[in-house]
Parts: sequence; C-alpha cells; structure tokens
Amino acid sequence: MMTQPATGRAARLEDVAALAGVSTATASKALHNKPRISEETKQRVLDAAKQLNYSPNKLAQSLARGTTGTIGLVTSDLQGRFSTPILIGAENELRAQSTSVLLANARGDAALERQHVEKLLSLKVDGLLIVQCETNPRPTLGHDWGVPLVYVYGPSTDPKDCSVTCDNVDAGRMAINHLISCGRRHIAIIGGDETYTAATDRTKGALEALSELGIEPAGPIRYGKWDEGWGRAATRLLLDQGVTFDAVVCQNDQLARGCIDALKQQGLRIPDDVAVIGHDNWSVLTSSSRPALTSIDNETETIGRRAARYLVDAIDGNPHHGVDYVPCHLIQRESTLPLD
Repeated sequence: MMTQPATGRAARLEDVAALAGVSTATASKALHNKPRISEETKQRVLDAAKQLNYSPNKLAQSLARGTTGTIGLVTSDLQGRFSTPILIGAENELRAQSTSVLLANARGDAALERQHVEKLLSLKVDGLLIVQCETNPRPTLGHDWGVPLVYVYGPSTDPKDCSVTCDNVDAGRMAINHLISCGRRHIAIIGGDETYTAATDRTKGALEALSELGIEPAGPIRYGKWDEGWGRAATRLLLDQGVTFDAVVCQNDQLARGCIDALKQQGLRIPDDVAVIGHDNWSVLTSSSRPALTSIDNETETIGRRAARYLVDAIDGNPHHGVDYVPCHLIQRESTLPLD
C-alpha cells in the first residue's frame, strides 16, 4: 500500500512516482506532458501529484531545460507611469513560475535599448519584455537573439513578433457611448498630441461611435500638448466660439483637469452643465480632481500579465505572433453622472 510522505516534508517526485505506481522517469515525463505516455498513466500521475500537493523544483527544471528562471524587461518610460504597472502585472504572472525580472531603463534611446538587450542576454535571461512609454508602433529588434522577445504597449511593426497593447480605438468608442448613456448629445473632443497613435486611435473610435448615432462632434477637434494648459486653452476656444456642448471627451486626464478648470472659471457646473471624461485613469489626477474624474483605464497591469504569459509560452516553445489588443475599462466617477 502506497503512503504519503511524512508530515512536514514537501512531496518529492519520488513520492509521486511511488503513489502512482510508476518509475520516477515515467512520473517526470507525465508531469511534463512528454510523448509516449498513455493517457491512463498520465492521469494517474497527475492525480497523485494533486493528492500530494506536489510542487516541482523550479531550479532543477530550469537546469534541465538549460534556462535560468530570469527574464529581462527593458523600458523606455522615464517616469514609470506606464511601465511600473506593466512590471507589477508581469511579476504577478511570473511569481507562480518562480521567475525573476531584471529591469533596465533605455530612457527612450534606441542605441541604449539595444545595449541593455545585449547586456541582459549576457546574463542568460530566458526572454525579454520590451516596454514602450506610448502606443506608437515601433521597429522590431529582429529575431536573431536566441531568446524570445515580446513587445509591450508599443507594438512591433513586424507581424512575426508578439506584441501586447491597449485597444485605444475601442476606448474612444467607450468614451462616447458612456456620455450618450448619461444623456449627452453635444459632445466636444479635445485631442492630445496628433503624432501619438493614442490620440488618433481614440479620435477614430470616438468618431465611429458618433457616426453610428448620426451625431457630429460639437465644434472642431483640435490637437495639442498632453497637458493641463492645452486642456484649458482648447476649452476656452470652444466657449469663445460659442460652440454648444454638454460633454467633453479629453484624450488624457491632464487635458480633462485643464478642461474642468476652464469650465469652472466660466461658472459652469460639472457634470450638471457639462460632463467631462478623461483617458488613462491616472490616479494622481482622477482622485484629486473636483469633481472626481471619470476616466478610461488602459489596463496596463493586465497588459503586463498577458505579455509575461506570452513570453513564458514562447520560452516553452509555443510562440504567439501579431498584436493582442487588450480592452480598456471605464471607471465612472462624479464628472459624468447621468442627467436627471
């Protein structure tokens, strides 16, 4: 009769093999889904492993596979505003794999990015996450590194690469549909920097949503800087030109804060007279805004988790290709309450 290991000792592969009535080599093959193992034997080994709460020795597995259990993350985000939650998401995904992350900051410099990649590879990382600070497509680093690469936030232009980013087109749709659901019909749009695909993608989604309802945007769509100053200036232009509007989509939260300031200076109430929505869900701004700002979260932690999962898959010999667009998520606060 097979028995479980003594209390206080973690189960070993030998214990799983003994409980399943197979050799240690067979147990190992079954747990690693190797060929030439019958389904009945494999299931018996899996049942034994579950019964014993068996946890494989990750270090031994790494040595056997010739891997180190580390990955590299190269970021171009100086402030960490986007790369920090991406890193947190990646680490949460990798924790169960007992995989460590080595972080390097390329500071937006393509040459330095390549140096960091080479340095991390000299440290024998099993794969690399390449993180951008914006969603603009970027050139590939190529495919001759000997380990898989996954591009995060800023997708690679090479369809053979694996990239993960947020769905800014759908986020633009989401902003309009939310304001419509709040009873608004005269919706202005304040754009960010037009050289960023985040701005043009969010505009594309917003205009598609308006078009489907047979509605034109209130006033012209103007682009400028991603800061509160442009948010105030663009709002004053709408007011000075006599544009009728009961809601404003601002393409980031800084623009929204500037917009709210300008509306208040004109004696307008938010959201009673004008509803305001932002993008990015930057808590520093959304929570301190008065009223608290409705915004669309880019799901950067989810992007980090998914990118890490794809990288692990690639390390295991199952690579993904193309761009995966992660849906954004709207967080409603007081700046867009429905009309009575």
